[in-house]
Formats: sequence, structure tokens, C-alpha cells
Amino acid sequence: MTRKQKRLAIIGGLGAVLAIAATLIFIALRDQIVFFYSPSEVKEKAIAVGTPIRLGGLVKTDSWTCTGGTFNFVVTDGASELSAHFKGLLPDLFREGQGVVVEGAVATDGTFAATNVLAKHDENYMPREVVDELKKRGEWNRPESTGAVGKPRPVCT
Repeated sequence: MTRKQKRLAIIGGLGAVLAIAATLIFIALRDQIVFFYSPSEVKEKAIAVGTPIRLGGLVKTDSWTCTGGTFNFVVTDGASELSAHFKGLLPDLFREGQGVVVEGAVATDGTFAATNVLAKHDENYMPREVVDELKKRGEWNRPESTGAVGKPRPVCT
């Protein structure tokens, strides 16, 4: 083999090893990837029951309740709504009318069974896609520089 052929063989071998390594990494991460959806997209795409996703939007005003340690609330993007339930501790900044990202899966009854709730005091925490979607639908009427202040969350007994 000439020097040129040796170099090409080495480059080809390294390329093959790199392709195999990338394939193995993607296969290993396939079950760990969690996609982000708005309530409208969950209904449009008919997400399968039990598929782990992130749901983002605003907590609908006057939708928050607590019964027996389970928190129930509605996540909306202005066009569609999805009821969610969560058993655990909600973040202190969780409020009605605030942005929220909820991790979990769609339950068999059509509600969203949350395993984790993420909330923050302003829109900067929400994924850019959700903010853009809310602005496009005319549901985002907050000043860019200040966070929205929702009603204080009720006490759950």
C-alpha cells in the first residue's frame, strides 16, 4: 500500500469507529430524551399514553385545587387546555397565571400526570417556543422586562 492509501484507510477506519460510537450513544439516549409540547400540540399530535414529555404553558387562573395531597391545575397556551395533577411539593413560585413547565405523561383519562413541576417568577424561564406561541395567539400581554405576578397560591390542607 502506498502512503496515500494508508492515510485513506486510517481516515476511513476512524470515520467508521466514530459513526458506530455516535450510533451507540443515540441508541442509549433514546429512552432519556424528553420532548417539549404545548397543550395544543399534545392534542394535535395525539401523544401516546405514558410517553414522557414536558408540557409548557400558563397555569390557568382559578384552576388550582388541592385534594388529599394531590394538586390539580390546568395548563393553557391560550388555544387549548390540559388538566394536570401532581402529588408532591410544588415550587414556592408556582402561581396561577404564571409560566410553568411540567414533566410527566398523559394519563389514560386524558389528564396529565405530572412527576415534576418547574415554575419561575417571569417568562424568561419558559421555553422560547411557548412564549412565541402565546405571543402569536395574543395571550402574552406582559411587559418584556417584568415578570408576571399571579395570585398567591392557596394553602393546601
